[in-house]
Amino acid sequence: MEIMLLDLFMIYFIFMVIFFLHFFFFEKKRRNFEGIIGGPEILKLKAIEKIETLMVAARFCGVFFFIFNAYGLVGFYMFVRMVDSRLGHWLKLLVSLMLLLKTQGLYVGITYVKSAVAKGAVCLDGSPPAYHWDKGFGTGINSWLIHFEGGGWCNNVTSCLSRKKTHLGSSKLMGQQIAFSGIMNNKRPFNPDFYNWNRVKIRYCDGSSFTGDVQAVNPATNLHFRGARIWLAVIEDLLPKGLKNAENALLSGCSAGGLASILHCDSFRALLRMGTKVKCLSDAGYFIKVKDVSGAPHVQTYFNEIVTLHGSAKNLPLSCTSVLKPSFCFFPQYVAPQVRTPLFILNAAYDSWQIRNILAPSIADPLGVWKSCKLDINNCSPLQLKSMQDFRLQFLNALNKSTNSSSRGLYIDSCYAHCQTETQEKWFMEDSPVLGKKKIAKAVGDWFYDRNPFQKIDCPYPCNPSCQNSGLAPPDNPEKKPPNGSAASVNMSTLLCGLLMLMGVMLP
Repeated sequence: MEIMLLDLFMIYFIFMVIFFLHFFFFEKKRRNFEGIIGGPEILKLKAIEKIETLMVAARFCGVFFFIFNAYGLVGFYMFVRMVDSRLGHWLKLLVSLMLLLKTQGLYVGITYVKSAVAKGAVCLDGSPPAYHWDKGFGTGINSWLIHFEGGGWCNNVTSCLSRKKTHLGSSKLMGQQIAFSGIMNNKRPFNPDFYNWNRVKIRYCDGSSFTGDVQAVNPATNLHFRGARIWLAVIEDLLPKGLKNAENALLSGCSAGGLASILHCDSFRALLRMGTKVKCLSDAGYFIKVKDVSGAPHVQTYFNEIVTLHGSAKNLPLSCTSVLKPSFCFFPQYVAPQVRTPLFILNAAYDSWQIRNILAPSIADPLGVWKSCKLDINNCSPLQLKSMQDFRLQFLNALNKSTNSSSRGLYIDSCYAHCQTETQEKWFMEDSPVLGKKKIAKAVGDWFYDRNPFQKIDCPYPCNPSCQNSGLAPPDNPEKKPPNGSAASVNMSTLLCGLLMLMGVMLP
């Protein structure tokens, strides 16, 4: 039995090698075909014959698509089970990563809104705003998901100058393509309700959750605080591309982008035509006003500096700024209760970013007592867990007034996590977090389509065994340039295709 499985694994490995060899031979032959087309008739016929052979091979690949996936993955996993336990642990992790690559294979190209520069809608460094758009298809052709990228904020000139040198401050430094997974996935098994929508990710390069608007630019720093203009410029660019005809629209975002989806929720609805079904989703964007472990109001001071530096006050909801200080209106607990558009709040009660940066920021923990705990909740001492349980209670109290409508959605799990819509393993996989017997994707989809309302708050940590409590946030937009500028999805089935195409190319 062991030998048979080992053989299966070796065959599986050989197919991988053949797959990459296929690229070399096929590209070489393709160039030959291009040189032949237009030559003598007999040579054209030979070229066409070769192409047809490859096409037959490609069709044959489709027949064995699922079979090969199943045998390849199952065989590999069974082989892993037989090896040394320590080695097996790492190989199982490799299998998981391979499975994850299957679901994160779509890479989408960037679109620069160059016309926005004339309107002053620019990133921190003055470069044009940008977004990534994967077009909808089928029944989703007139449905739009607009997703704000996250990535923190800059609260003073020094931090904004540092940010300007990264993709979070300049579109010149953004990758040409980014991975679309989770709620952005284009495959129904991994994103059942939004897979065929127009899915747009607005890149984040202003540092103010798209709220800033300062006309003056200091020539010494050349910093532009124009986040609110970026937001409007991107929407204006998308409207003639089909957004104006939207039948369904969902404004979402993660972290700082999740905050933006709350702050701009009602204005988004106002920008679309009457009759459009519009809702908003905030993922890990419900930042609360609490004191840190030293008793200092660190986050309140921080948010006040952001609002002041970026001139955000005039772009925050008037329903809040008319009665409270503008900096308070950067906190969702003071804005969300007045949002009229249906809003879904998705958040971990033990949000790992808030635990690390609001409850126990480095400035409040100079000796690093919280360092190990912040990396992994399982390392927390009883006293630290007590502080985190108190944080949860304050979070739920701040959330209380935001659940005053039946149109609201609420998914507050007890995971130690931050951002759960952008990573496939948290959004919709076999081992994704579950609350009220529903995974996040199912709860959000049911809420958007009015199939079932969803307002659930999880029991305290560590009651939910479905949580993946590493506390690791998703990477900032995995950016790369896949082969030939196409989707870089390496399915196991393509390994068989590689063999068949290679055979076709090498035919005399």
